[in-house]
Amino acid sequence: MLGRVGIAIATIAVWVSSSASAQNCERFLWQCQGYSGPSGQPSVSIPGSSSPSFGFSSGQPNPVDYAALGGEPFPVSAVSLTEIDPAFLRQTVSYFTSEAAGTIVIDTRNRFLYLVEGNGQAVRYGVGVGREGFGWSGFATIQEKREWPDWYPPKEMLERQPELKKQMSELQSGLGMPGGPGNPLGARAMYLWQGNKDTLFRIHGTVEPWTIGKNVSSGCIRMINQDAIDLYQRAPIGTKVVVLQ
Repeated sequence: MLGRVGIAIATIAVWVSSSASAQNCERFLWQCQGYSGPSGQPSVSIPGSSSPSFGFSSGQPNPVDYAALGGEPFPVSAVSLTEIDPAFLRQTVSYFTSEAAGTIVIDTRNRFLYLVEGNGQAVRYGVGVGREGFGWSGFATIQEKREWPDWYPPKEMLERQPELKKQMSELQSGLGMPGGPGNPLGARAMYLWQGNKDTLFRIHGTVEPWTIGKNVSSGCIRMINQDAIDLYQRAPIGTKVVVLQ
C-alpha cells in the first residue's frame, strides 16, 4: 500500500513539474526544451556596405548592468532577468561592418540593436520592435534626445486605440502623457529624423522589460530602461541609425 502511495506522489510531482515547465515555456521561450536561442544571427549586408556583419558574442552579460539605478528623478527598478532571454541582455559582440564607429544598426528581424565600436566589435542590446504591419526600415539620424520624455501618441494611434485618451492630458505640446515611471517611453528617448522630417519613431526605454526580444510596439524601438540610459550616454545627437527589416 505504501509503495502505491509513493508511486502516486511521484506521478503527481512529475505532472506538476511538467505543467509548470509548460507555463514557463509559453511565456519564457528560452526555458523550453530544445530552444536554441533567437532566430539566428546570420551574416547580413548593411545597405551601402560590402562587408558582412555578424553578432557572435565575445563577452557575457553583466547582471550588475540591470540593478536599480539611483540619481534619477523617478525610480529605475532592478530588472527581473528571469523574464528576459539572456541573449537579449547587453553585451559586447564580434560585429564586422563598414559602418563607422558610433553608428547604430538595428536588426529588427533578430531584435538586436548594435552600437558599432569599430575593430570588429559592437555593443549589442536586445530590443522590442514593431508588430507586423508597423515595422519600418531605412536610414535616420538622432535629432533630439530627452530624459523622462513626455509621450504624444500620433492621432492615428489614438484612432486605433481610443481608450488611450483616458490616460492623456493637455501638456505644453498638446494631448499627451507626462514623463514618469508609468510613461511608455521609459527613462530615455532618442528621436529619429530623416532629413528635416520627424519620422515619429523613437528609440526609447520601456516599463515592460519582459517584452524585449518580441514584436510588440507600433514601430518604435524599445529597450530595457537601463540599456536605454546606457545608449543615451553613448550616442550623441547626429548619430547615424541604420534600420534593417
